[in-house]
Amino acid sequence: MTERVILHSDLNNFYASVECLYRPELRNKPVAVGGDPEQRHGIVLAKNYLAKATGIKTGEAIWQARQKCPGLIVVPPNFPLYLRFSRLARNIYADYTDQIEPFGIDEAWLDVTGSIRLFGTGKKIADEIRQRIREELGVTASVGASWNKIFAKLGSDLKKPDATSIITRENYKRVVWSQPTQDLLYVGRATQRKLYSRGINTIGDIASAEPQYLRSFLGKWGEFLWVFANGHDESPVTRMGEEAIINSVGNSTTTPRDLVNEEDVNLVIYALAESVAMRLRESGLECRVVEISVRDNSLFSFTRQQKQPRRTNLARELHRAAMDIFHESYYTWEKAIRSIGVRGCDLVPAGSNAQLSLFDDEGRYQKLVRLESAIDDIRRRFGNLSVQRAVMLTDSRLGGLNPKDDHTIHPIGYF
Repeated sequence: MTERVILHSDLNNFYASVECLYRPELRNKPVAVGGDPEQRHGIVLAKNYLAKATGIKTGEAIWQARQKCPGLIVVPPNFPLYLRFSRLARNIYADYTDQIEPFGIDEAWLDVTGSIRLFGTGKKIADEIRQRIREELGVTASVGASWNKIFAKLGSDLKKPDATSIITRENYKRVVWSQPTQDLLYVGRATQRKLYSRGINTIGDIASAEPQYLRSFLGKWGEFLWVFANGHDESPVTRMGEEAIINSVGNSTTTPRDLVNEEDVNLVIYALAESVAMRLRESGLECRVVEISVRDNSLFSFTRQQKQPRRTNLARELHRAAMDIFHESYYTWEKAIRSIGVRGCDLVPAGSNAQLSLFDDEGRYQKLVRLESAIDDIRRRFGNLSVQRAVMLTDSRLGGLNPKDDHTIHPIGYF
């Protein structure tokens, strides 16, 4: 059986690189993409290498970044522009394979196993893709090549910018196992702390641990990480045009101002629920669980969810459920709220068999389904703010939130 050849392409410092490409005056200055601090969208989404050299990290507050680099230039994100470059990069990938699986806006896996007879080795294809991205798009990419998706992803992180890294069955123990645990896909900060507290500091330590032991304190994730660390990942790269399995659909936003009362929260949750509901309908899905995430202005955060009596993709149902969860979870108002998210989980195909309730007005529910579907058509034609609920007009800043256009949901590759 032919050994798979999997590439993972990662566009370097993507948002910041595109901004510097379009604004040459910024190229030799430290730049971060992170929104408008005055509007409270003050998180660093991306930075160029000059900013990175000062210690700035993705995800930290802009005011913290400015303390590290007083001369930092912060520009707001331009998602339509980034999406255009993302599509252009995928057009390049499509010249080599139709098995292209996005992992966020700036990353993608490619299965080029069937292309090596036409284009050469995995390294040759990776180098050619990097050259074309550099010359045709004006940005750079790092590419990892391996026999599985996990090691290909890790390879693209080994050398930056504009480099190719090869991880083979012969060298993976030397190359991969010496890396810290946080370099393995899906090892976040909490998991890293749990591993470190047990003396598991490298990917090799994970690989040599007993799967049952990892499961004892990480749950099922422990076994997944053991599989990843040992190179046993056999997950396929999805072909273009095939829908990846979606586990949830959600949106979150850092609000234009602190939310200080329930009326403020009601407006933001309505905006998020409208976006999530429209995304669910576009995907032909309904959710059985509604989840909210809340972060206050001291950066304390929590997530809560609630199973619904009936599955739904209606904004009013998502809003009602989200507000019920909020009432149960945040009733003391010790701190003002800075960020809120709404998510639909436990998804099922819309229209599939379901148990009806004797106490629900099914006719009225179907009228609401048709109403929201008609509103979808209007919004697709004239924009997502062309039809709004009256309550959204009571506050121009909060009512003007448009999470449907401001954010893009991307599939999570492995799962």
